[in-house]
Amino acid sequence: MWDRVLFIVGLVGFTAVPASAGEISSAYTSLDLDKCNLTASNPNEGGWAVFECIGHKGMRVRVAEGDLRYFVSFGPNAEKQIAATQTLTPFNTIHKTLEWRVERKDGEWAPFATILRYFWDSNGKKGQTLVVTKLEDGEACQVAHIVANRNPKANELAQKAADTHARTFRCGETQTLRFGPGGRRLTD
Repeated sequence: MWDRVLFIVGLVGFTAVPASAGEISSAYTSLDLDKCNLTASNPNEGGWAVFECIGHKGMRVRVAEGDLRYFVSFGPNAEKQIAATQTLTPFNTIHKTLEWRVERKDGEWAPFATILRYFWDSNGKKGQTLVVTKLEDGEACQVAHIVANRNPKANELAQKAADTHARTFRCGETQTLRFGPGGRRLTD
């Protein structure tokens, strides 16, 4: 009997041990622009603004707004990344929470992608899109857009897109992937 109890205790203890390299999880940080530093702006007609926010483990998050659209990039060279020039076509705003997809490497959680909800308005038609952005070696670019309105599994689909595509996506060479309700791949 004791050997069965020890086996069960050992099994329970084994499942509680953190997984090896490659374990993926999510971390969340605030992206409340009212709490970020405004670093530059032009309030005149056609105005623009640039904000510096703090992300996962202190990573710089640069949010630029211009022509009623938001551009989000990351790290010390954020203004030079492809992501700094990418947004959704319709007028848009962003959510106040940023999801980081993180992977355990050498005992540390390292981000490889982010997921951010954009709210958009196009000729009176409103919607939401989850944008997956790749983070790698100082570069960031949008990997996938997931239709989020009327899509109850949008968050799961965005996480799957990040986990499946972000690390192999080639910024500047691959077109941003688009997914509709139910995860159906959309083409232009």
